[in-house]
Amino acid sequence: MERIDFSPIGLVHSPFKKLEGIPIQPKAAKDVKGFIEIFKDFEEGLEDIEGFSHIIILFYFHLSKGYSLKVIPYMDKEKRGVFATRSPSRPNSIGLSVVKLLSREKNILYVQGLDIVDLTPVLDIKPYVPQFDTEENFEIGWLKKRVYRLSKTVDDGRFKKD
Repeated sequence: MERIDFSPIGLVHSPFKKLEGIPIQPKAAKDVKGFIEIFKDFEEGLEDIEGFSHIIILFYFHLSKGYSLKVIPYMDKEKRGVFATRSPSRPNSIGLSVVKLLSREKNILYVQGLDIVDLTPVLDIKPYVPQFDTEENFEIGWLKKRVYRLSKTVDDGRFKKD
């Protein structure tokens, strides 16, 4: 298969200037506000986004160092397959966060629930639609015994580039 290249469409602006101490999921960052700056060339693509209460941000883990197929994820002490985690240490360093869309001013999206470090490149934005994105019957694997730790777990720098 041929190589796939992406270019950012914008940047995240958040209060988190470094990884250490950042919440590890949007639910743990529910009160954290920031904004997504979409580059002017892509502003037209934001038309009609104001009608959605939440959006999905796909971004590049630009501070993540390499990858491993087995990682010790946050909220656990055992090595797990990387695809059974949300670790930033992945073969393709793509992250995903669902955030609340507060408002839009031209090419700026004001959001809440931001768990992304400042100046992270944004690859894409999609509307969050519960009827499309939420399942009624689901299992959460090894996280079932750990998910209660979410609000107390923050980034400790383990996946940062040296």
